[in-house]
Amino acid sequence: MADSLVIIPTYNEKDNIERIIRKVFTLEKDFDVLIVEDNSPDGTAAIVKTLMKEFPERLFIEERTGKLGLGTAYIHGFKWAINKGYDYIFEMDADFSHNPEDLPRLYDACAKEGADLSVGSRYIKGINVVNWPIGRILMSYFASWYVRFITGIKVKDTTAGFVCYKRKVLETINLDKIRFIGYAFQIEMKYTSWKLGFKLKEVPIIFTDRTAGESKMSSKIFKEAILGVINMRFKNVRKLHRQT
Repeated sequence: MADSLVIIPTYNEKDNIERIIRKVFTLEKDFDVLIVEDNSPDGTAAIVKTLMKEFPERLFIEERTGKLGLGTAYIHGFKWAINKGYDYIFEMDADFSHNPEDLPRLYDACAKEGADLSVGSRYIKGINVVNWPIGRILMSYFASWYVRFITGIKVKDTTAGFVCYKRKVLETINLDKIRFIGYAFQIEMKYTSWKLGFKLKEVPIIFTDRTAGESKMSSKIFKEAILGVINMRFKNVRKLHRQT
């Protein structure tokens, strides 16, 4: 078993899933992969199960009953990873918007450079986004600015979904109290970690929009983030701790 687990939520990712899994397994650093699969009608799960025969004890799948939201998929994966004893737990998209070759850099930020949580950041060195329309770039960039303004968190890419957590961060957070399931989930996890005193480090990446499959972004998800940040700002810190 590797010390690191990459969690990849999937819904209708048959065009990407085999390529992304194989790419992770070609890296010099060993990473195990957990697919959290939300009952994709396109056969994503079947592809993963076939690959599991080729990569036993490295590739795993957790199947859920339907499309239940990104946040709940990651929390499902976090709990699975904690129970299995992984020391470093990663979030990554299936669509190659996050380059698997950046995984070792996120790992090093936590394992060698003292961070408790590392963030693959699109905005630490200007705006490093490829193939997004200008409207979506501006929406994402100013959403992160808005989060910093409201909460005071010193992270430039608060909505980033390419993240490495040390095990102790996820063991400390009361995951059952994380309320957002969409776009705002990424903000809430970073804000909660920061409020609990953990060290966050941004690692510059180039984000490339998907070329296969369909985007899961919607105006409803974005609205959840904008309106939810104000409520999150006044959350009782004591409720953020995991109950033991």
